Amino acid sequence: MTGIDLSENLEDYLETILELEKTNKVARVKDIAEHRGVLRGSVSGALKNLAEKGLINYEPYSFITLTEKGAAVAGEINRRHRVIKNFLIHVLQLDENTAEDNACRMEHAMDRSVVDRLVAFIQYIDNCPRTDTEWLEGFARHRKTGGKQRPDCRVCMESSIEKHQKDPGSP
Repeated sequence: MTGIDLSENLEDYLETILELEKTNKVARVKDIAEHRGVLRGSVSGALKNLAEKGLINYEPYSFITLTEKGAAVAGEINRRHRVIKNFLIHVLQLDENTAEDNACRMEHAMDRSVVDRLVAFIQYIDNCPRTDTEWLEGFARHRKTGGKQRPDCRVCMESSIEKHQKDPGSP
């Protein structure tokens, strides 16, 4: 994943600090606790751990910032989150809240290579003439029927096969 041994919890702290730095330039224990929905006292242990790993600049009662190494790790965690959430919303057609909740859990388990493959798949869907909006709408209809084949699926399939046989180089 990140090349550094981090628990899901510590990854979430890094991601929180990154978000707070984007809006406030620095993070404070109070802001981190609020953002994470935890008590201030529970934040200190995580911050000490992240500081020991060289990922944040932290002294008690001072501002918290990411080190260069920490910013790189947090950026990768954030990238995984955004890619997974985008896939869940735009391809699997989940609602925003469901996608967000699941992306939060999935981001910790996926390697960079898997996320890169998701990005490539999304780009393929966006650019391939066979995977236009009609294709995604077809998926939505497929889900709504519980996976049962619709009568027009056979017609679509036959049309695609016929088109490919006439022009094997076509998509």
